[in-house]
Amino acid sequence: MDPRTPVLVGYGQVNQRAENPQAEPIDLMVDAARTAADPRVLEAADSVRVVNLLSWRYRDPGLLLAQRIRADGPTTRYTGVGGNTPQSLVNEACLDIQNGRADVVVIAGAETWRTRTRLRAKGIKPHWTRQDESVPMADGADDGVPMAGPAEIRINLDRPAYVYPMFEQALRIAAGETIEEHRRRIGQLWAQFSAVAATNPHAWNREPVSAEEIWQARPDNRMISWPYPKLMNSNNMVDQAAVLVLTSAEKATYLQIPKDRWVFPYSGTDSHDTYAIGERAEFYASPAIRIGGRRALELSDIGIDDVYLVDLYSCFPSAVQVAANELGLPIGDSARPLTVTGGLTFAGGPWNNYVTHSIATMAERLAAAPGQLGLITANGGYLTKHSFGVYGAQPPRHEFRWEDVQSEVDREPIRAALVEWAGVGTVETWTTPFDREGAPEKAFLAVRTPDDARVLAVVADAAGAAATVDDDIAGAKVQINEDGTAALL
Repeated sequence: MDPRTPVLVGYGQVNQRAENPQAEPIDLMVDAARTAADPRVLEAADSVRVVNLLSWRYRDPGLLLAQRIRADGPTTRYTGVGGNTPQSLVNEACLDIQNGRADVVVIAGAETWRTRTRLRAKGIKPHWTRQDESVPMADGADDGVPMAGPAEIRINLDRPAYVYPMFEQALRIAAGETIEEHRRRIGQLWAQFSAVAATNPHAWNREPVSAEEIWQARPDNRMISWPYPKLMNSNNMVDQAAVLVLTSAEKATYLQIPKDRWVFPYSGTDSHDTYAIGERAEFYASPAIRIGGRRALELSDIGIDDVYLVDLYSCFPSAVQVAANELGLPIGDSARPLTVTGGLTFAGGPWNNYVTHSIATMAERLAAAPGQLGLITANGGYLTKHSFGVYGAQPPRHEFRWEDVQSEVDREPIRAALVEWAGVGTVETWTTPFDREGAPEKAFLAVRTPDDARVLAVVADAAGAAATVDDDIAGAKVQINEDGTAALL
């Protein structure tokens, strides 16, 4: 084995469940780090890289974490926003270790959104750690791209809970399923994820939930945006942290880290689909997942059938189905579930940091079954930014391999997207947000124009929105006005 071979030697996770919790995000990161590796290893860190967090603002959280784990003067990094960033950080760390730019890299993330939300409801601002302006902002804090463009901003299509259900309807329509058949099927898929969470000691919700409890709306599972009730949305109301520690095989041996803890990243890729939602060729597909996932497997000299453990990014059911379809994975196979954690609804959806947890859980599973291989997919934005990683507990037969496959993705066809357009078009897909009383309040539409371009529009009145739930409006004619409002014909 090349002494610079990257190896994942530490993987720790913590949940804060206390009714009156005291820990802030940096505290949870410290706890997860101490779970991931012993003090000697943490003190050897020469780079600390932190996933962007929303619960609290630190100027350089990596610096705080380094001080608390007694690492001596490591470089620090902070990411932009995106659920893809943990796997991208692993890819970058492996390249840095392999090429001698780093020896021990700590990757960390934490959210205390549950605690912060409860305090905010009481009008309490927590007295958590503040770094003064003498502390420079960490490198990478400004990375990222806007979540919405002019077409989305114009109609307030501004959050994942609105966009992913539109992908879901597109999947249903392409498959030729009725609304009832489809809702039952994705309820069964999510029940399988819940069953995996029940066996995961790190999952936030380990109580199994049946398919009927998931897909049927009721007071404690209110409809968020048709066809997704609450239990088909990511659960960000968690206090969770996870930490990964990577080093070289040579350094791991020097630090006397037991080899039964070693897990090897074999390969990785990164790519993104079009940032403008309207430019996607189809709402039920992702060229970046197809190309990036395939290439990650090729770089490891394996095929999808060689992978036993899989964790597909699971913010919403549509994300899982699109990824499974693009990667050639069967959906609903009890012998090979599409998650090792239980997914963001049940294991926990700590904003950008879920994949740090999925990698940590994957590492535990692989260390316990050294002959198996694992695939991690990570997703940021609206099924936009993607990162992939292949892992195994057996030493790799080649060096760690990584590619940016964006040039190939950019050769894929896109659709003409119109910001302003008026006329009669055809409904391609849609979603209908509900208010807290359980009534439809509006409907967002993706509409094909007569020349097959796409325009985004909104049915702004409640009565019109209700019709989009009562009926299957796929293929229906709709009048689009110059201000972006729409009315079914």
